[in-house]
Amino acid sequence: MESLKQKTFHGIIWSSLERFSVQGIQFVVMIIMARMLTPDDYGLVGMLTIFLAVSQSLVDSGFSQALIRKQDRTEVDNSTVFYFNIGIGVILYGLLFVCAPLIASFYKEPSLVLIMRVIGISVFINSFVVVQRALLTTRVDFKTQAKAALIAALLSGCCGIGMAANGYGVWSIVIQQLLNLGINVSLLWYFSSWRPTWCYSWKSFKELFGFGSKLLASGLLETIYKNIYLIVIGRVFSASDLGYYTRAQQFSDFPSSNLTGIMQRVTYPVLCSIQNDDTRLADVYRRFLRLSAFVIFPLMMGLAAVAQPLILVLLKEQWLFTAILLQILCFSMMWYPVHAINLNLLQVKGRSDLFLRLEIIKKIIGVGILCITIPMGLIAMCVGTIFSSLIALVINTYYTGKLIHVGFVRQMRDLTPTLLLSISMGGVVYTFLYYLSWGALVQLICGVCVGVFYYLFLASCLRFREWKELIDLLHRNNN
Repeated sequence: MESLKQKTFHGIIWSSLERFSVQGIQFVVMIIMARMLTPDDYGLVGMLTIFLAVSQSLVDSGFSQALIRKQDRTEVDNSTVFYFNIGIGVILYGLLFVCAPLIASFYKEPSLVLIMRVIGISVFINSFVVVQRALLTTRVDFKTQAKAALIAALLSGCCGIGMAANGYGVWSIVIQQLLNLGINVSLLWYFSSWRPTWCYSWKSFKELFGFGSKLLASGLLETIYKNIYLIVIGRVFSASDLGYYTRAQQFSDFPSSNLTGIMQRVTYPVLCSIQNDDTRLADVYRRFLRLSAFVIFPLMMGLAAVAQPLILVLLKEQWLFTAILLQILCFSMMWYPVHAINLNLLQVKGRSDLFLRLEIIKKIIGVGILCITIPMGLIAMCVGTIFSSLIALVINTYYTGKLIHVGFVRQMRDLTPTLLLSISMGGVVYTFLYYLSWGALVQLICGVCVGVFYYLFLASCLRFREWKELIDLLHRNNN
């Protein structure tokens, strides 16, 4: 168990470094560029997000997860996936190029034609590194990925800021994203020792696709559902409203999705290595779940509490409506790690069929809630995401209970102490800031300090085992 802990710890450290150094740089770049650009500029790019995201899901086709899970993968498997991804990348870019006028017509924004045709190149570029990323993840080698992503974020960020400062508007966002991806892909090829061989096997394709196809369908459902709000807002409301929403989504995604992504990338290969030992699997799974909630729950509640001064300090008053949307989305996104780790378990156990079934059920419910809230306005649509998230929580935990006897009740029993402490911390910070009439910067600093002290002090006094586990893990790996 010790070696598994060490492997997990180092994986988390390097995955965290990659996620937060890279996302941190991109976050800072976004803030600097947003102060020079308008909500309309970000809204235009946001209108295309779903088409790019769906295309990327199709490029991957679930093969990366299938490669990671397969214990006896061969060079034939790797090369088969590589060439398939390249072919799909070419086809999808061609479709995006041809359909660009239709997309622009749908949104009634003629400028989207050229933007789509340029930014769509990213789909083809990304198809070159699906295998490299999968193999590095299999070895829990996030150090290499961190180096490549960090360099790419720095160089592309400088270019994006320079273009925004010189009045290039939406094109500064487009070029920054393309450069980031192009540099990252080039560096992963340079750092990685793997190279494709001249072979392709239909037998290998069918075997991997048999598992990956269900994950592909699930991923497409998730991608479409996650981005369907962008389509609706872009079509029903204005580009500015979409700009406000995408910025709120990015702020709420930063702590939740990134920390969850770290846990997913590390826990998946680790849990796969003990997939046949249900007792040990259940124990490790519950620890991952508790630790992720112990970190993410207070971050999301704290972010909701300081949303207004945060937006005023970082983006200025023209983006203030973003703060209201951000507060609502935080309550929805705080459950994201619980969803993700539950779904990870289904993949570990090879039940991609159940994974797909759950995704279909959840998305039908989510779309129903969306249809109900659209006439009520943008704020009501964001509130609807909270109800969707809570319903999904119940659904996701059903099969976890069936497979390893860690269902909804047991998980909620594990998470309730952290949830209550996080909510109380958010309430204390919000109340404190309500009566603090000083400037936004002072409010932000004081709010963060009060929240951190309150949460860690009570976690220590109440002897939260998650706090003790984190301290012990850090102490053990420092010695």
